[in-house]
Amino acid sequence: MSEIFNEISAALQGGKAKVVKELVGNALRDGIAAKDILENALLSGMDVIAVKFKNNEVYVPEVLIAARAMNAGTALLKPHLADSGEKAAGKVVIGTVKGDLHDIGKNLVRMMLEGKGLEVVDLGVDVPAEKFVEACREEKPDILALSALLTTTMGEMKTVVDAFAKEGIRNDVIIMVGGAPVTDSFRENVGADIYTVDAASAAEAASAV
Repeated sequence: MSEIFNEISAALQGGKAKVVKELVGNALRDGIAAKDILENALLSGMDVIAVKFKNNEVYVPEVLIAARAMNAGTALLKPHLADSGEKAAGKVVIGTVKGDLHDIGKNLVRMMLEGKGLEVVDLGVDVPAEKFVEACREEKPDILALSALLTTTMGEMKTVVDAFAKEGIRNDVIIMVGGAPVTDSFRENVGADIYTVDAASAAEAASAV
């Protein structure tokens, strides 16, 4: 069984979406549990990519095609996971704050989070504080992840944290912040809970929550 897992993982790391889809389909037909395929092949393959990305052995394009390959595999697994009552490892609401239209960093973090088996609700870019509040009331995530790529928009993160405090739901969710200009001392100043330096570290921190 480990052979098929290794094959799927290798295909995913190579960004071969069609091959991943075919191999996952074969594994399901052979009676291998969807949960085992997800954990031992797809997620473990993305773990390798995450480590390589962290070590500058692969770059954004490789992460993007690996994530696309993983999504091709997970799309096949989803109905089987739902039937077996399997739940995601946790839920994250993510978005780039109001005034900021950058999404590459956010998208990378989303892919890395999904690569850890977390369910991600992506609100997109230029998201106002009230939309984050509304989404968290509705989705009840474990984590809210805020992205900002500009020094002029990073202050909006404090607006979001303050909005949660004003609504009396600040303690209901862990708030994670990140982006090029963001630092851990900034995280502390705005009252957020977690800061990480890159997408791979963000996924590690989120999966440890």
